[in-house]
Amino acid sequence: MNIKSSQKLVEEAYKLIETLKSDQVKKENEAGEITLIDIRDIRELWKEGTIENSIHIPRGMLEFWLDPESSYFNSSKIKDTKKLVLFCAGGFRSALATKSLLEMGFKNVAHVEGGFTALKNAGLKVVDKERK
Repeated sequence: MNIKSSQKLVEEAYKLIETLKSDQVKKENEAGEITLIDIRDIRELWKEGTIENSIHIPRGMLEFWLDPESSYFNSSKIKDTKKLVLFCAGGFRSALATKSLLEMGFKNVAHVEGGFTALKNAGLKVVDKERK
């Protein structure tokens, strides 16, 4: 079977999407200019926490929760038109997710190089994610 590797998909996504450095994200987040979207699995959030004031939308539900025509549409997730900045653990899933949102028609989207680890290392506040 001749399939395209996940690494190749990520490399292709990088060519099409905006990638932000963690220090730039920190500055824009503190200025209230962006909406941070944590796309990691809920178990990752329980284990490591998340960035304060970020919105959790699991990668597997992203397109469905943000599509007004989907039965899973969740209008409460995104309430403003700020730039959506996605992050995962290291930046690979968020690259693919950002490309997917561009393909859906979202214009003002980007992802964080280095993901949650880079944001944490840049000094963004990490808070615990409570189990419900």
